[in-house]
Amino acid sequence: MKVKLSPPHFKNNLQVLLEKRYSCRDFRDKALKLEDLSSILWAAGGKKYDATTGATHTVPSAGATYPLELYVAVGQNGVDKLKEGVYHYDIEQHSLKLITEGDKRVALCSACSGQDFIKAAPVSLIIAAQFQRTTGRYGARGEHYVYMEAGHVCQNTYLAVTDLGLGTVEVGAFFDEKVSSALGLAEDYVPLSVMPIGYPR
Repeated sequence: MKVKLSPPHFKNNLQVLLEKRYSCRDFRDKALKLEDLSSILWAAGGKKYDATTGATHTVPSAGATYPLELYVAVGQNGVDKLKEGVYHYDIEQHSLKLITEGDKRVALCSACSGQDFIKAAPVSLIIAAQFQRTTGRYGARGEHYVYMEAGHVCQNTYLAVTDLGLGTVEVGAFFDEKVSSALGLAEDYVPLSVMPIGYPR
């Protein structure tokens, strides 16, 4: 038995974003606006408050353990009003903290098996996890929950980037230790995804 389904229908622009979303690997040499980067980071995992549901973040997290940390590798002239370097996104303050100075795109590209579009993109979002926050409560099963949460962050990023007329792609082919070294991540933070972001060519 088959049931014919109606065409997708949403009250807002979700359908438009889903139809336009694609994996972009060809970026223009054009700086992002700081306000656009701000919007992307908030969508990826920022704080909110919903009086009805009590939800406080843009992504769900098992037991509200929030094991993920977001980092941004900004290239030279990659973002207006922002110097090149690696930044940590402070979710509580909705702000960026510079943790490593300098354009790290070449090192990040090398850590990602030489995928050249990573050094061409003006910005890369890096999703990292401190697994203990979740496994400390749920044991080994918590690892599964961490990866689920990272998937939510990636999809939110895709949709936000698409809405702003930008492009991105989720990269999983990389050497964890090399990514951590290139970005200056703490030893207990494991990189899960790299998402270069820029204007599509």
